[in-house]
Amino acid sequence: MPTKIFSKAKILIVEEQPLAQSYMKQSLEKLGFEQLSFAEHASSAKEQCLSESFDLIVCSFNLSKNQDGYQLYEELRVKRLIKHSTGFIFISAETTGSLVHSMLELQPDDFLVKPFTIHELKTRIERILLRKHKLQKIYSLIDDNNDSKALKFINAALNEKGSANSAILLRLKGDLLIRLKRNEEAKSYFKSVLNIQKFTWAKVGLVEALIANNEHILAQRMLKTMLERHETRLVALDLLGRLEIKLNKFEQAQDFLSKAVEIAPRNIDRQKSLSHVTQLNHDYEKNYATQKDIANFAKHSIHDHPDIYLNAARAGIDFALTTDQSDQVQRISRQTNKYLNDLKSQFPNSHNQAQIDVLNARLHYLKDEHQKAKKLIEQLDVDDTQIRSVDGALDKAKAFHELGFHHKAQSLFSQIITHCERHPNISDPIYLQYIQQQQRERRDIKMGPKELNNHAVTQFNRGQLNTALEAFTQAFRIMPRNASIALNLLQCQFDNSKESSQTMNLSIAKKCFALLSSTQLDDEQQQRFEKISQQANAMGLILTK
Repeated sequence: MPTKIFSKAKILIVEEQPLAQSYMKQSLEKLGFEQLSFAEHASSAKEQCLSESFDLIVCSFNLSKNQDGYQLYEELRVKRLIKHSTGFIFISAETTGSLVHSMLELQPDDFLVKPFTIHELKTRIERILLRKHKLQKIYSLIDDNNDSKALKFINAALNEKGSANSAILLRLKGDLLIRLKRNEEAKSYFKSVLNIQKFTWAKVGLVEALIANNEHILAQRMLKTMLERHETRLVALDLLGRLEIKLNKFEQAQDFLSKAVEIAPRNIDRQKSLSHVTQLNHDYEKNYATQKDIANFAKHSIHDHPDIYLNAARAGIDFALTTDQSDQVQRISRQTNKYLNDLKSQFPNSHNQAQIDVLNARLHYLKDEHQKAKKLIEQLDVDDTQIRSVDGALDKAKAFHELGFHHKAQSLFSQIITHCERHPNISDPIYLQYIQQQQRERRDIKMGPKELNNHAVTQFNRGQLNTALEAFTQAFRIMPRNASIALNLLQCQFDNSKESSQTMNLSIAKKCFALLSSTQLDDEQQQRFEKISQQANAMGLILTK
């Protein structure tokens, strides 16, 4: 490596452990590096990146004061506090699968496991600095968003024989073609690269080009193959999830995204996509778990925002309202207060009292304190035509509906939908579908989830099977993962069919049967289900899909 590049390279070491910092200082000085800077935590690193440019940052993943290394690097990139020409090396003694996968998704230049030798450090640094120096012009153009000109420089560099950076240049070219939405050209390009060498990034690029080109069947075929390989499983799951969303296959999308989140849970954008899909699928428990993960991993990160804590509390209430687990109310109440305390701690000057009051009104409703809930929500009922928070407005619309203010709820739903359609950049299209779904369901079904199920059980016990069947059907529509409702609906269908000779709705019966077959039932429920299964067999009904 040229001595000039070597000695003049400006390096920032982000390390909070004094001994580790001392070891890095001595090692780098022995290697001939002269311009070394140090930061003990993320805040100091960001301050230094604001005031000067570095050629390389060597960052410990395990920073304990507010932001860790993952959150620091993510913010440096998103806020463009470092350039593409700045090398970035993570160092960590921890090598758990979730950490490594999460880290590698950020695509740092390298990852060094502690303890490491000076020789290892030297080899990694030299390789990165030399590459960054050789491609300086291209990286500068990318930093300036001049992708078309950067592409010309890449093509020129690739035409030079014996380029040591040809693999990097090939990948950069593919990234730029995708970003420039030159999908047909990108598809041909990635195919040509794969004919030379089976680069993982080229496979991923080809799939992205196929999806953008609406060639979904071929994309799915490639992704299913990529699922079988350890090194491509995560990206395949992520792309399959995104593809199924595009195709409006939300159950499949949830399955793929859930598996991707298990592998690398720190990707907040993917967690948010999963949350929106679980909402559309009426999977309240999974949505609550996802929102809790978001609140946990977003804290201190660039994603940290008051809505993170409010949405976790909202998801808890939605879950508690749709489950028959008696211990949920108190547990959700305690957890809600914790999120509100976290909110005040993280954002002491934020103005969210109206949204907190709506949450508290829904908590009162959850505890069957309807008068307290109505009193609180009526105090907030100010004719406000401005949507300041889509999440907050949606929560208020739910509260209106639950407390019997159906006209106000529908009016607010319409207002939220209009707002989202006028400002398409503020919300995920999937989230808009969820809001539209909520409006339709709450227009058709006047009762809240708790009252609806209680009403259905009451009518069933009175022998009013037609009324009970309608109520259970409505309840199953908004709570399709509630085994108790599925069992009651199935029982009601059989009893009503026997008494009135009405034809059973086999489509709904099969959905109930599928849920009950895959759910751990208590003894009483299991006995009822087995009895119904015997009835179905006697009638010659095939309820398995």
